[in-house]
Amino acid sequence: MGGLMQGVDPAWLPDEAFRPIGTRRTLIRGSGPLVDTVHGEVAQACARFGGSVSRDGSPGPYDLVLELTGAESGDGGEAFTVERGDGRTTVTASGGSGLLYGLFHVVRLGETAFQDSYGPEEHRPESALRMLDHWDNVAVHPVMGQVERGYAGGSLFWADGRARGELLGRVRAYGRLLAACGINAVAVNNVNVHATEAHLLTDRIGEVAAIAGALRPYGIRTHLSVTFAAPMVLGGLPTADPLDEAVRGWWAEATARVYEAIPDFGGYVVKADSEGRPGPFAYGRSHADGANMLAAALTASDSGSAAGYGGTVHWRAFVYNHRQDWRDRTTDRARAAYDHFVPLDGQFAANAVLQVKHGPMDFQVREPVSPLIGAMPRTRLAVELQATQEYTGQQRHVCWLGPMWSEVLRFRPEEGSSVGELARGGLVAVSNIGDDPFWTGHPLAQANLYTFGRLAWQPDADPGGILDEWIRLSFGPGDTRLHAIMDGSWRTYEKYTAPLGVGWMVQPGHHYGPSLDGYEYSPWGTYHFADRDGVGVDRSCATGTGYAGQYPKPWAELYESPETCPDELLLFFHHVSYGHMLRSGKTVIQHIYDTHFEGVEEVEEARRVWAELEGLVDPARHARVTERFEEQLRTAREWRDQVNSYFFRKSGVADAHGRRIY
Repeated sequence: MGGLMQGVDPAWLPDEAFRPIGTRRTLIRGSGPLVDTVHGEVAQACARFGGSVSRDGSPGPYDLVLELTGAESGDGGEAFTVERGDGRTTVTASGGSGLLYGLFHVVRLGETAFQDSYGPEEHRPESALRMLDHWDNVAVHPVMGQVERGYAGGSLFWADGRARGELLGRVRAYGRLLAACGINAVAVNNVNVHATEAHLLTDRIGEVAAIAGALRPYGIRTHLSVTFAAPMVLGGLPTADPLDEAVRGWWAEATARVYEAIPDFGGYVVKADSEGRPGPFAYGRSHADGANMLAAALTASDSGSAAGYGGTVHWRAFVYNHRQDWRDRTTDRARAAYDHFVPLDGQFAANAVLQVKHGPMDFQVREPVSPLIGAMPRTRLAVELQATQEYTGQQRHVCWLGPMWSEVLRFRPEEGSSVGELARGGLVAVSNIGDDPFWTGHPLAQANLYTFGRLAWQPDADPGGILDEWIRLSFGPGDTRLHAIMDGSWRTYEKYTAPLGVGWMVQPGHHYGPSLDGYEYSPWGTYHFADRDGVGVDRSCATGTGYAGQYPKPWAELYESPETCPDELLLFFHHVSYGHMLRSGKTVIQHIYDTHFEGVEEVEEARRVWAELEGLVDPARHARVTERFEEQLRTAREWRDQVNSYFFRKSGVADAHGRRIY
């Protein structure tokens, strides 16, 4: 059942992680497809390490009992209970998914699962949907390539214009990795649905079904990104108007055929009226009209179930004008999602989920939490994060995002409720996986995917504890140096790139490396307004775009004034002078100089520490990370020198420490 193809990195499921189970006697009670998966995992571990596994209840004693207690078989509830007493560890669950998650919980615990007495402890995911969106293209796109914003090689699912039938074993291994960190859903194609990919909904649904079959043994439901214009592109209709009966009928029929091929299909992901994608605005309809049309198709009354097919439409809230006039300072891209969607609160169907990026812009290294989260109490929201490091080093730089995500999920936009609690529609991340032998290109970027899964299961979990868990599984126990490399890497990356929440400053198009004015005069709406007097975007209500007023109290009041705005977001909300004094006691310009020198020094130190680990970690892993550190250091120096020179030339203010600025 378990195991990986030869030549593929084991990530957080190396054989050694199964030694504590594989050396013991295990009893498995229950039946169903996912219980079979559990048995296969244990049997393989026992075959490797000399233990035994039974499903027939032969005489004990047993060290580990994995028991399905409910009538459900194969799927069902995800919760499980674990306890230890009388020398035996017992995991019970009412559904096959819960038993599978319970098994991987024991794997994470290692030998401690079999020590002392404890429990019973119940483990239940806070979010029912924990999903990855793959931005993979079936046909290689002439600009974006095989995987849009992907930095780990080609697609895991698609090659040469078709599903990777010969490599579905690796897709199954991928599902195993996902289940082991708590992820239960995957969208297998790009939200920018091009002509070839549109056909996955209809005449190529069999390829999607094959992928779904490879993921199903690990409890992963398959979702599909679809184009809103599908009735025209695929069905030959003259319109895609969501209120047109022929259009609604076409979607109902297409969805019925999808469920014939994939009975446990998860639903649709839709990007509409955004960055050139078709949508309901073309027909004078609202986004609620568009989402509800698809939601109705996913709850068809003739599906044989009172609840319909049980599918969900994930409607992305990433809607803004990407053809702005840079001269017009009244238009603010940060405002767009709130302005578009808050008036629609309460109009979305129960199985329509509005998928909201965690920040108002586009996955920058530092953004405030989107004000849309918490502003739509009558709408199911999913919060979208980005595991693929589009603006955080593209998996060529070490940038562990656990602390950022934890800050977002713990943020309380309203009284008493955190973002993690408000994400009733689930937590979603843009995937960082490709067909690279190390899965994520940079072996240390695996930590981002693992951390997302664990935080999606428990949003208030300590990210540092998750990091230690990942290190222990992936590299073995004992050495704290890897924790030191990873733990501060997000803040290190922030130090040598865009300062104080201003964002962007990247090369247009591919978004890698510095270009401080790269988007300053473009139509995309991402500006820093640096001049001789200061820098930053005025988003106050008093004198700016009014974006700060989209937050409830006390956040609106906090962000409104540069005197109370948190330093790390100052330039996101305000245009201030270079001499503006931060709470740190430094001026803005000196903060820029100091952090950019510090950031490079921290990369140099991390590279030095990693070099010390040679001979202690897998040689192939060590070589790949060493190579990536060289690139990170090169780029960090380029960021430092370009940013510092740019602001020195704008401000005319010298570095207080007399360091070299070009």
